[in-house]
Amino acid sequence: MTLSSAPPATEAAPAVPREPSGARRRRPSPARRFAARLTPADRDVLWLYVLTRAGLWVTEYCARWIFPADTDSHRPVSVLAPWQQWDWAYYLHIARDGYFPSGGPGPGEQGWDNRDAFFPGFPMVLRAVHTVIRDWTAAGLTISFVAGAVAVLALGRIAGRDLPGADAGRHTVRLFLLSPCAVFLAAGYTEALFLALALPAWLAARRAAWGQAAVLTCLACAVRVSGLFLAAALAVQFLASVRRPRDLRALPWLALPALPPLLYSAYLKGRTGDWMAWKDAEERGWARDFHSPWTAWHHTWTAAFGHTQSTGYAAMFQAELLAMLAGVGVLVYLLWRHRWAEAVYIALSLWALGTSYWYMSIPRAALLWWPLWTSLCAATTVRPRLRTAYFAVAGPLATVVALAFFTGRWAG
Repeated sequence: MTLSSAPPATEAAPAVPREPSGARRRRPSPARRFAARLTPADRDVLWLYVLTRAGLWVTEYCARWIFPADTDSHRPVSVLAPWQQWDWAYYLHIARDGYFPSGGPGPGEQGWDNRDAFFPGFPMVLRAVHTVIRDWTAAGLTISFVAGAVAVLALGRIAGRDLPGADAGRHTVRLFLLSPCAVFLAAGYTEALFLALALPAWLAARRAAWGQAAVLTCLACAVRVSGLFLAAALAVQFLASVRRPRDLRALPWLALPALPPLLYSAYLKGRTGDWMAWKDAEERGWARDFHSPWTAWHHTWTAAFGHTQSTGYAAMFQAELLAMLAGVGVLVYLLWRHRWAEAVYIALSLWALGTSYWYMSIPRAALLWWPLWTSLCAATTVRPRLRTAYFAVAGPLATVVALAFFTGRWAG
């Protein structure tokens, strides 16, 4: 038996279909391109975000049925009514009617609602979204839902960059989303939109992308005055990153965030004759005139424990005191770790909130302190019992605050 020298027969390769001449390959949709850029950690964060949003809507449903304003009512209020609380009215009126509607009172006059205390960023976005989503409340909730998703993605990436461990981002976001005042991230308020701009700005600054960081901080300044505190933190971070003279070329970018407050002040000057009309409105409406830090502490302590307020407001002032102590603790920790830029951001926030007649909205403002959440993640990772204690306390408090918000029985 001889072996043939001829090569063995092989199957013919299948023909590859060719695209017709002139045909173009279909590009993936923006949604598919965005999904392709998400890491597994990002997807975990977004899944946690969606679950907590669902939990808030379950709480809202229960509040409508169990805690009606009229105890004899046989029908709950509309599904969006519980979200129309407190500051939402200001944003709605500004977006719908403007800052100075004709035929009504003006700043300082009887009946004026001090709406000029609120910066125009969120109302402008609300008015734009309303052109597509015709219900104002639904438009506001949509803004916060989308912005909140961006914010938690950025927070998770900040934590993943700064902290060891593969789960650092997810754990930080979990602490953040289950915090006592997390309901304000879902409501038609400014917190989610501000964070959706501020946290990516901080990420850009950490990459030394100063142009991008400045533009995002500029937009954040149009949403909340807290953007100026972020701008100061960016300036410190920039100075700490300068290594050679050519690094200073990006310095002019740091002036950009001052533009929105200047433009808004100029607008108010043209309408009221006062460059600081927004600050005067805060003083008239919320007693945010300057007092020494110890005087503000004393007034808040008296309101919390001196039996001068109703029990609901007294509990609110007790929460203000605890939030101030938490902020001071974070500031001390940041200074100890030489994290100067983040320390500047927290210090300016505490100074602005801690020098009014009394403390107001500090627990809400704590949502904007990303160093708080990354520091808490670091502490609870090392001490698992501390993590258990946090969720054991924060979970019930978050439910109580959400119910108080949905029923309108506690000020935001």
